[in-house]
Amino acid sequence: MNRLHSQADWIDRARAVLPAAGFGNFDADIVIAKGQGARVWDEDGRAYVDYLIGSGPMLLGHGHPEVLEAVLDQLPLGMTFFANNANGIALAEAIVEAVPCCEQVRFVTSGGEADMYALRLARAFTGKTRILKFEGGYHGMSAEAQMSLAPQVQVNFPTAVPDSAGIPQAVADDMLIAPFNDLDAVASLLAEHGDIAAIIVEPLQRIIPARPGFLQGLRALCDRHGVLLIFDEIVTGFRLAYGGAQERYGVTPDIVTLGKIIGGGFPLAALGASAEIMAHFDKDAVGRDKWLMQLGTLSGNPVAAAAGLRTMEILRRPGQYDRLRALGQKVMDMMSDALTEAGVAHRICGDPTLFDLYFTTADPVDYRRAKHSDPEAAALWNKTLRDNGVFKSPGKVYPSLALTGDDLEVTQQAIRCACEALMAHMERAAER
Repeated sequence: MNRLHSQADWIDRARAVLPAAGFGNFDADIVIAKGQGARVWDEDGRAYVDYLIGSGPMLLGHGHPEVLEAVLDQLPLGMTFFANNANGIALAEAIVEAVPCCEQVRFVTSGGEADMYALRLARAFTGKTRILKFEGGYHGMSAEAQMSLAPQVQVNFPTAVPDSAGIPQAVADDMLIAPFNDLDAVASLLAEHGDIAAIIVEPLQRIIPARPGFLQGLRALCDRHGVLLIFDEIVTGFRLAYGGAQERYGVTPDIVTLGKIIGGGFPLAALGASAEIMAHFDKDAVGRDKWLMQLGTLSGNPVAAAAGLRTMEILRRPGQYDRLRALGQKVMDMMSDALTEAGVAHRICGDPTLFDLYFTTADPVDYRRAKHSDPEAAALWNKTLRDNGVFKSPGKVYPSLALTGDDLEVTQQAIRCACEALMAHMERAAER
């Protein structure tokens, strides 16, 4: 790329000014210089097929010309106003039309914000304080969300384990933790605790699918006990289907949180619900005591809204989701077929639009069972894929609509190399 500084130079500079040398998001040993289509390039000019895609937002790939056009049309008109703008209003209309539970939306800047406000909204509406979440469920960086996200110790349910320093015990006291996919555990907690405001759940928890009937069962239990059901669709919204998990699984929550894709690669997220629930954002409608204060400098900014609007318009075109699922299924099959031929025990887990694998013979139905039986094999798998031009997180594969035949060929070859590395690893382990 003929750059003035190598990737190693940038990593050294990062160590001086960034804690742990990074932004806190991803491996600090790689510095991305650019992205185009389904590829990214690091600062040394190495190309990778991108299955991270910004942790999900770039469903259309990097630098989609129609999205760029929409952004460039808006930039000379203004980047942000801290006031209503037409793009933001039109985006809200598009979300309401697409997402079954939404009659109104409120914009924020990040998915973590959306989840935080969703919990606060549930408490405001119900007048109750406790929140039930599932072990291993990711809902942003708020104190409530950092309970039992990735606990290093196993405790008895429903005890909440903080995953971060600086969280008061009082927060844990208001959180109840249940195992994902266990309706009996949820029913027991709802019967025992009458002060639960909401259940928050990822309909596809990281990459673990809900068992048949689980989401429907949550809906029925919430209705029976007067508890709100919150779908965290930051990841699944406009990915599993245009209407998200609600459309895909046929279950309508009371509140939804959305992010990533609705901003088209720019910082934007939202929460939505019925007009009755959303009225708590309107002081004139509910009065001072029940009003939920919410504002944000960049919430609903016109550039992000323009990118999101164009992205959603492209996704509405016929065949987009069929193609996305077909591309994802090809990669799933590549992995599974190669590993099976190599004699490596594994489970492909997730949906063709979002998945990965576990090196295990167990059924990964919840956080405690979604584990690699051989963590060294998992690390070797991901490293070898990276070394051979496939860029992904350690635990997710995000297909994009930008994938080409050439991208899939690179992926196939990288998978073959990773399988060879795993077979050598297994032989060494057998000799020990």
